[in-house]
Amino acid sequence: MKEKLLINEFINNESNFIPLFSLEDEEMLRNEEVPEIIPILPLRNTVLFPGMVIPITVGRNKSIKLAQDYARSDDPIGVVTQRDNEIEDPSLNDIFPVGTMARILKFVSMPDGSVTIIVQGVKRFELEELVQTEPYYKARVHEYTTNEFSKEISNKKNFSALIGTIRDTAITMIKLSPNIPNDASFALKNIESHIFLLNFISSNLSASVKDRQAILEMKDIEERAKTILKLLNKDLQMLELKNQIQFKSKQQMDKQQREYYLNEQIKTIQQELGGSPAEKAANELQNKAAKKKWNEDTKKLFDLELQKLLRTNPMSPDYSVQLNYLELLVDLPWNEFSEDKFDLVRARKVLDSDHFGLEKVKERIIEYLAVLKLKGDMKSPILCLAGPPGVGKTSLGRSIAEALGRKYVRISLGGLRDESEIRGHRKTYIGAMPGRIIQNMRKVGFSNPVFVLDEIDKVLGMNIQGDPSAALLEVLDPEQNSTFYDNYLETTFDLSKVLFIATANDLSTIHPALLPCLTEWKLLIFPGIFWKKKSKLLKDT
Repeated sequence: MKEKLLINEFINNESNFIPLFSLEDEEMLRNEEVPEIIPILPLRNTVLFPGMVIPITVGRNKSIKLAQDYARSDDPIGVVTQRDNEIEDPSLNDIFPVGTMARILKFVSMPDGSVTIIVQGVKRFELEELVQTEPYYKARVHEYTTNEFSKEISNKKNFSALIGTIRDTAITMIKLSPNIPNDASFALKNIESHIFLLNFISSNLSASVKDRQAILEMKDIEERAKTILKLLNKDLQMLELKNQIQFKSKQQMDKQQREYYLNEQIKTIQQELGGSPAEKAANELQNKAAKKKWNEDTKKLFDLELQKLLRTNPMSPDYSVQLNYLELLVDLPWNEFSEDKFDLVRARKVLDSDHFGLEKVKERIIEYLAVLKLKGDMKSPILCLAGPPGVGKTSLGRSIAEALGRKYVRISLGGLRDESEIRGHRKTYIGAMPGRIIQNMRKVGFSNPVFVLDEIDKVLGMNIQGDPSAALLEVLDPEQNSTFYDNYLETTFDLSKVLFIATANDLSTIHPALLPCLTEWKLLIFPGIFWKKKSKLLKDT
């Protein structure tokens, strides 16, 4: 009987082929008769379809014995699929009732003791009962009838269109899949038999064993074709999705590889020129940081942000933002103070040389400096020089800074409407910068300058951009300014050593939250002298 199957002529040890099944082959297989009793070969994870040629690795003793007995015989065997792969010795209930009659075309003994056979499916059959279990299974079977050979169905236009759609979909899958040889599309186009085409595609679907077994058991060929098309479209969609993901991943990898290659070239060129600007900037920051007197928390923050800078691509916009932030950290005067000169005689001479008259104001300033000298800290009410324009309020602040030997800073608050002018912006914003307090601390380079807050009565109140007057409270309140928080700096900065002096034209327009810092009653104690002052407001005379 083997001579009748034309497909067997192509089987040899070296060839990998896709069989072309003709109508003549189909007729020969249709005329095959199913014996009443045939040996049964149970398979795991494999469903054999009629007309298909597949290799099977046989490892069970019963299966090896069956293959040896029928390898050189024309008698057919029955190939069935197990329901559960874990069962070593299946019973009738452990295998599917519908299988495929087949013939062994080739028998190959493997070095590990297993056997590989090449079988060709012939016809469907249905199990009735097992009649033998040793040395291998034998069962009583009968032919499983279907309508696949019906000429009425084959001639239907709808069925022909369905077959054409299946063929075209399968060819599209072959073109998209890199693992399927292009010769497969040529084979599909030249398969004349509709039955073999459906069996060929079913055998190569990525569907589960249960789905393929369900296809094998379908008696209506139209229903079988629709099911195959549904599973084929599902595979096609998955393949298209995988290709899209791979294409995008490849594009991304190509872009990253190109950027990496160019960056490596830039690094090499920069090293030849004496090092890259990014490395130079990081080294400069580290050298400056080694000289800073900051606390442990600030040091940890700097180290963390520096590591973030080293991981950032110098071509990235985030690099400049990170670099500016680190430069601010190392430029700020952390616990760096100028030496105070609390010489009250010299201070009086400086005040007299800079300003004529204003005796009461000068005396009050000397008293204020004397208290600061005795207390040894800046935790005292803020001096507020109130009076009309042009009487010397601002210049008095400069004279006090000169008398103490401190740096002088003046901030004009007139018309200030944005809270971020005091607290700064978050550095994630475009064009972000620290507030004017931190900017001026960076500029003077010491943590104890004399700050003149000019026109404090002209600060606008609550508006759409926040409340700058309320933000000033954290700056002026001695209980809060030791932990002043700037949004850009993202950490606290100590302003408690700063000598703040406020100027105003009209005290009634100053924000109520600020008045306690400027006008509170306080008992000042000197050795052997006690007196109570009523106000810390100094009015020009």
